[in-house]
This record gives sequence, C-alpha cells and structure tokens, in this order.
Amino acid sequence: MAAPLVVLLLAFLVYPVGQLLALSVWGKAGFSLAAYQQLFASPLYFNVMLITLKISFFTTVLSVVGGYPIAYLISVASPERKATLLFWVLLSFWTSFLVRAFAWIVILGRRGVLNHLLTSLGIIDTPADLLYNFGSVLVGMVHALMPLAILTMLAVMENIDRTLPRAASTLGARPGTAFWKIYFPLSLPGVAAAAIMVFVTAIGFFIVPALLGGRRETMITQLIIDQVLQTLNWGFAGAISVLLLLVVLVVFVLYDKLLGLSSMTGTSAPRAATARPQGFGHRIGDAILTLLGDVSDRIIAVFPRGRRDGAKPPRPLVAFVWIVLVLMSLPAVLMIPLSFGSGGLNWPPQGFTLQWYREMLDSPVWAQALTRSLLVGLGTGVLSMLIGTPAAFLLVRGDMRGKGAMLAFVLSPIVVPRMIIAVGLFYMFARIGLVGTALGLVLGHTVVAVPYVVMTMMAVLRNYDTRLDLAAQSLGARPLATLRYVTLPILGAGMMSSFLFAFATSFDELTIALFASGGLNATLPKQFWDEVTLQVSPVIAAVSTCLFVFIAVLIFAADRLRRRSVAS
Repeated sequence: MAAPLVVLLLAFLVYPVGQLLALSVWGKAGFSLAAYQQLFASPLYFNVMLITLKISFFTTVLSVVGGYPIAYLISVASPERKATLLFWVLLSFWTSFLVRAFAWIVILGRRGVLNHLLTSLGIIDTPADLLYNFGSVLVGMVHALMPLAILTMLAVMENIDRTLPRAASTLGARPGTAFWKIYFPLSLPGVAAAAIMVFVTAIGFFIVPALLGGRRETMITQLIIDQVLQTLNWGFAGAISVLLLLVVLVVFVLYDKLLGLSSMTGTSAPRAATARPQGFGHRIGDAILTLLGDVSDRIIAVFPRGRRDGAKPPRPLVAFVWIVLVLMSLPAVLMIPLSFGSGGLNWPPQGFTLQWYREMLDSPVWAQALTRSLLVGLGTGVLSMLIGTPAAFLLVRGDMRGKGAMLAFVLSPIVVPRMIIAVGLFYMFARIGLVGTALGLVLGHTVVAVPYVVMTMMAVLRNYDTRLDLAAQSLGARPLATLRYVTLPILGAGMMSSFLFAFATSFDELTIALFASGGLNATLPKQFWDEVTLQVSPVIAAVSTCLFVFIAVLIFAADRLRRRSVAS
C-alpha cells in the first residue's frame, strides 16, 4: 500500500537531493573539497547562517507565543464560534505568502499605510524607513508562519480531555492555576511540534527576506538561489545545502529524542509525557507554573464575569485573540481598496477605477499562469490523495515492523528544506527534459504535498470506528466491497480535506516553480514573483485581491462540505 509513495520519494526526493549533495564533493575533475574550503574560508557564509538561525529562532518564539492563545480559544470554543475563528486562521494560512509579503511592502513603505497614519497623527514629521531591516523581516515572517503554529498546536489541543481542568476546579483550583498546572503541560507536545514546524519552515524561507529585508538580512537560501540561477555553481550550492541540511537534521534529531516524530501526527503519547523527570529541573518548572497560575488568577479576578464563571474564557484572552486575527487578515484586506484606486499603490487610495482588473484579464501572461496553476494544483491534489491515503491506512491500521522508520520517511519532505528539494529537482529535470513541463511541476509539488495528506488522513482514520467495517464483513461483505460502500463514503470528507490541502499547497508553491517552471511556463506564484521583483505594478493589487477572494470561497466551500458530511 505504501509502494507508490516510497517510489515517488525515492525517485524525486532521495535521488535528486542525494545527487545535489554529491555535487559538493564530486565535479568534472573528480573528488574535491574545494566547495567546502570556499564555504569555510570566508566568515561571510558563517555570518549568513547565524543571521538565518537568529531570524528563524525569533520567528519561532513569536509565532508560538502569539499563536498559543488563539489555538487554545479555538479548542475550547463552542462549535459555532470555533468555526468562525478557524475560518479566519485558515484564511490567513491559505492566503499566498507572496500576497502577504507584498502587502507588508505597501503597509511599511514610505508612502504606505503606517507612515501615513503616523504623519497624520503628528507622531512623526517625515516618513520613517520601516522597510528593508530586521524588524520588517521579523514582522513578515511571523505574520506568514503564525497560522502554521496555530493549526499545529490546535491538532494536539483538540485531543486534550476537557474534564481534567474542570476536575481541578472542583477540587479548589482557580481557573489560572488549573490551566497552567493541568492543561498547559498536556499541550506541550503541540507547542514543541509547532516550534519544529515553524523553525524548519523559517530556516528554508526566502520570500519574506528577499522582499522585506536588506543586505544585512540575507538568509542562507538566498545564497543557494544566487549560486544556481546566476553562476550555475552546482558544487558550491551543494555545499551550502549540506550545511543547511545538517542544521535541520540536528534540530529534528533533538526533537525525536525528546518527543518522538510520531507526536507530530498524534499517533502516540510523547516521550516526555511518559517519562517525566522528578528532579531539580522538574521542581523549578513546577514552581514557574505555580507562579504563572497565581498571576493569571489575580488578573482574572479583576473581571467579574471571569470570577463568576471560570469555565468561560476571560475577556482579555478573547480580546487579544480577535486583535491578532484582525492583524493577520488586515494586510491582505488592505490590498482590496488599492486594487480599485487610480493612484497606484500609494496610500490612501485615490479615485475609483477597474483599469488594473482589465489589464489583468486582458493579459495572456496572467491567464496562462492561472490556468497552469489550476491544472498543476488539481493534478497534485489527485495524485497526492491517491498515493497518500493508502500509506495513511498502512501507518494507522497496519501491523508491521519499522512503522516509525516508515513515518519518518514519509515526513522527510518536511524535514528537508524545500529549497534543497527544488534545486535537486531542477538539476534532475534539466537532464531528463522535465523543466518547464506540467508533469515536472506536478511531481515536484506532490513530493512536498503528500506528507500533509498522510497526516490529515491519519488523523481522520484514528477517529474512524472500525466496528463499522467489521459489521459489514459479518454481514457477508468482502474487503473490497466494505472499502467501497462503507469505509470510503464515511472518509469522504477527510479525503476531500486532504485534497484541498494538497491543492492549496501546490497553488501557492513558489520554490519549486521558481526553478522547474521555465521562463515561458510560469505558474501564478512564479508570475507574481517576477512582477514584484522586476516591476511593481498596481495590477499586483488586483491579482492579490482575486487570490484572497478565491481562497475565502475555497475555505467556505470546504467548511460547507464538512458540515454537510457531519449532518449526514
């Protein structure tokens, strides 16, 4: 059942990445360490790696700390409120990275929203330089990756027994103490999983630093792009990739030692939960949680409603969550009035015009890019679902040795930075003639999308009542008939969710498309990237608005399908 997935990853992940890494030590003249000598001879590359680690670290901390209250409120909210909160998180999560990064250019620019607001209020006399520095990169990175942290933590929080904090309250614990001493330790696996996902994504990120950062905020992936696209120095690009991959592997090994990779999918109890230390470190941690609980109780006591009903979330928490959700969606929303303004990308919008939409619709370049992205996204979604669903069945229901190793192999496209995968595929596709083809893009996008399909289907299968299959078989149904008439109809909503996840991943994928799409066969993100980096036109605001509306409709339709499947 896992054979198609194994073949896919061996052919389009292990082989191209291994080939790229081999180029760092093997060239036309044979074996050589010249690339590594160049890498370590200058402090430039070491400093770039330190900058990459610094940006990734602060992005991870702020994303997890800021996203934890949102994930918590969603997990304890009523079904109606949960659907509303989750809609806004998913809207930010699925909105294109490029749209969000470009929106920050408009907000932080010298003629942008923030400078206009500050000068109007008299706080500053002249526009401030808010772009192309560490602060702008950090803001863009946190805004881009906080939804990922929220959804990762939410997957663990949804499985926490709600009766445990209530039981602590009945025994005399106040709401803050019950949260910090009971709920928070149980949610730590989700915090750790969110941290590892955000850190690994951030360390291989290049969109935000390239658009919002300056020379001092250059990240390691930007060096790989320069070596491949400008100098075609494959050996040195491979050496940088080895350095980046070693850093990521060290982080994942530490995570696996502490919690286990299986905790990322919730398939087993985390190791930290099964072997809690009782030494000095444990006493220090318990004292810190006790202090936090006491401080929280004092804050909650200020609000009468929180004092009367500890089961309801305190008002400051609700206010904080909604403020953050508004800030997460605001940059993309601000592109809407700009797309109708006749004054270009300056704030505030002036006049009203449909010129930018007409230019977008009349442009064959944008039409071809949209068509190509839709076709590649549909192909990726179908292929990922067909390959990933049987593998999820095997990992959840199969009884075999080496299941942990199989899970680690399935998650390997998440472990390996996407830039390394993209460069490896580009080198491989260039030799077999797949650069610029839809097939090459579908295969490359499937490699990075199929792990999310497997994790989604594993979560669905864990909640599936297998007694329904046994009942069907006891009535004479054969295994294939049971699968066709019982299992698959019930799992239809989960399979549709996994398809949409893979489609959205492909539709917004830039890294692989940047190399493998070819100059005349750009996808929508690749075309968007070319427009932003080569010529900033108000047409970009119109494209951003269309993408934002498309994602909103897609999420709304997925939520309707989910509710209909639950009702039936």
